[in-house]
Amino acid sequence: MSKSNQSQSNDERRGVHLAPWEKAFSKVLTPFEEFVNSQTTSGLLLMATAILALVLANSGWAAIYQHMLHLPASITIGSWGVEKTLHHWVNDGLMAFFFFVVGLELKREILVGELKQPRQAALPILAAIGGMVVPALIYLLLNPTGEPSRGWGIPMATDIAFAIGALVLLGDRIPKALITFLVALAIVDDLGAVVVIAVFYTEHLVIEWLGAAVLLVAVLSMFNLGGIRRIWPYFIVAILLWYALSQSGVHATLAGVLGAFTVPARPKYDPEAFSKQAKALIERFDSSHTPGTSILANEELENVVQTMEKGVQRVGTPLQKLQNIWHLPVAFLVIPIFALFNAGIPMEFNALLVTLSHPVALGVGLGLVAGKFIGITGFSWLAWKLGVGQLPAGTRFSQIAGVSLLGGIGFTMAIFIAELGFARQPEYLLMAKTGILLASLLSGIAGSMWLYIGSARR
Repeated sequence: MSKSNQSQSNDERRGVHLAPWEKAFSKVLTPFEEFVNSQTTSGLLLMATAILALVLANSGWAAIYQHMLHLPASITIGSWGVEKTLHHWVNDGLMAFFFFVVGLELKREILVGELKQPRQAALPILAAIGGMVVPALIYLLLNPTGEPSRGWGIPMATDIAFAIGALVLLGDRIPKALITFLVALAIVDDLGAVVVIAVFYTEHLVIEWLGAAVLLVAVLSMFNLGGIRRIWPYFIVAILLWYALSQSGVHATLAGVLGAFTVPARPKYDPEAFSKQAKALIERFDSSHTPGTSILANEELENVVQTMEKGVQRVGTPLQKLQNIWHLPVAFLVIPIFALFNAGIPMEFNALLVTLSHPVALGVGLGLVAGKFIGITGFSWLAWKLGVGQLPAGTRFSQIAGVSLLGGIGFTMAIFIAELGFARQPEYLLMAKTGILLASLLSGIAGSMWLYIGSARR
């Protein structure tokens, strides 16, 4: 008997029935699944996409690249329609899913994560505040008035994918608790960026549409309080909320965060109740099963399996389910597409020094590199010394300082805020994006080297 036939016989003896090609596909997909589950992969993919955008914007393909950005696309139903350029659909539409995942992660951290216990949460929260306030102040010192001052929110943001990716690459040189600290810090940082976008980067308000958005948030909250755990009602109302916010003047992507906060975080069954039900169903399954008979010919078995499937769905929370569904698409599709559409800036290397000496580029660059280091390290040290917060288990303060350098990687959210702040000033937008890219590169290298040299192999 050949090895393949013998393996197939072993599977059948264990009660596992495989389609003819199913086993082969499993062998192909398993390494890929392991590959995409790593946060490091997300950071590397984001880096590759950003490099591709830079190459396209500074090559013979530059005209085609710019044409792609401004290509119109519309959604039309009868006489109603929404038309935007592809660039705006990515920034206003796709990024709503990014903010939705950010909202889910933030809610989870508040309920069961690092932000649940006040003493554990104090250090990353205060560190994040310092990492937002100091960079903004540095930027405003260099750009105190006029249109350039609108970019003060740009250096406040930390890119979680890049920062976590750089930290994970250090492997066993750094304790796991340091990664948890950076995740909590970056999530609080994202929340701060969301508040800044909502409050300071809203140019005009249409009260009628804003009122409609408030009513839709109330509907989502009623779904939660009413015990609705199916995803589709939330999804439909969230789409309406996105449209209402886009018409109100508030940036439409905030619909993602608001929708995430209304997603139920409690299961239908607690673990004890589910365990009792599952055991009863297993006993019922065993008593109804006739050896050698297919489940297709046994209606009782089919009913038991369906009931068990519903129970499995209800013992998990909708929040967990949505995190599992959307984490990978956002990390491996939404964010790289955003980078492709936003990181492509024309760079004149002969005039690079002139560009970097511009107050906008200088404010963004110093804000991310120096401001993040001073703000995160300084506020963390104060919280630690005053006894307000405690260092993560197994970490040294020098490692917190290394993480503060990685906090200067401000790619995704920083570019997003730059697009909002300088939407009508392409020259300032170019300066800001140049500062973001170079500062993120410098922060990533400096932070990685700091932690690599300063952390003994564990």
